[in-house]
Amino acid sequence: MIDFRYHLVSLIAVFLAIALGLVIGATQLSGPVLDNLRGQVTSLQEDKRELEDTTQGLQTQVDGDQAFQSAVAPALVQGALGGRSVLFVLASEEVTTDTVEEVTALVTEAGGTVNGQITLQPGYSDPAGESALQSYVTTPAGRPAGVELPETDDTGQLVGALLAQVLMVPADPGAAAPDAASVSTVLAGLQALDALSQDSDAVTPADFAVVLTGGALEGEDAAGRNDTLLDLVRALDAAGSGAVVAGDTASAGENGLVEAVRGDPETATAVSTVDNVTSPSGQVSTVLALAGEREGTSGAYGTAEDAQPVPPLPATTP
Repeated sequence: MIDFRYHLVSLIAVFLAIALGLVIGATQLSGPVLDNLRGQVTSLQEDKRELEDTTQGLQTQVDGDQAFQSAVAPALVQGALGGRSVLFVLASEEVTTDTVEEVTALVTEAGGTVNGQITLQPGYSDPAGESALQSYVTTPAGRPAGVELPETDDTGQLVGALLAQVLMVPADPGAAAPDAASVSTVLAGLQALDALSQDSDAVTPADFAVVLTGGALEGEDAAGRNDTLLDLVRALDAAGSGAVVAGDTASAGENGLVEAVRGDPETATAVSTVDNVTSPSGQVSTVLALAGEREGTSGAYGTAEDAQPVPPLPATTP
């Protein structure tokens, strides 16, 4: 009969065998295993250093390219907007002050002037605020004399038409420009409804509109919000001499405003887009695209697959 002492001895023997195996294995294998691991670590360290050197070299090249672009940008746009005015409409909180200032500087270099800046607030395209906006723009208090709204119940089209008619100088030389009182009234009313804000001390009607954007909208209502912004973009383009929508790379992706313009055949034919406005080349493209709009030419510019790198240079540019 197998007693407890037998089990105890057996268990001790098993544990001794395991311990002995570990000692022998560690003794025999530790050398080759450690050597192999050291080799892998050394190889990875070398790969890391090579990647760091490559990254540093590429960054230096990018910095040099951007410095060159910044240096030649004024010469490229010189005279492109002689005597014309531009309105900035910021459609995203991701648009940086630096981008606005850099595009403003190039507009000035091109012979143009910036007549003001407004920022669209989330309430502008929020479905929850549609009824209040529609009530405002369809009453005499919100619609200045002479403003004709489209026959529709679409809030985006109504508000877009109202803003465009008071903010843009008609391309037809015989048409009267909007008066300052109409601009002030409409902007004040829409600010009270949290639809937009006035960023500059004054806003006066302009020949062109630059809609600056960044990133992409999120949420289930992203497509609907972009449709509302498209209504405004189309209205600004039609009411004045042209509009350009300029954003970053993300804005040319899913649910981005640049992508929304390019994805709508009607809008893409009439409105130019730029998908790299945060870079010097994109800022040059934005100004040159405005000059193209003046001649009735629209295009998609930037780094996206179907975009041209830059617009054609105007004939007046040296």
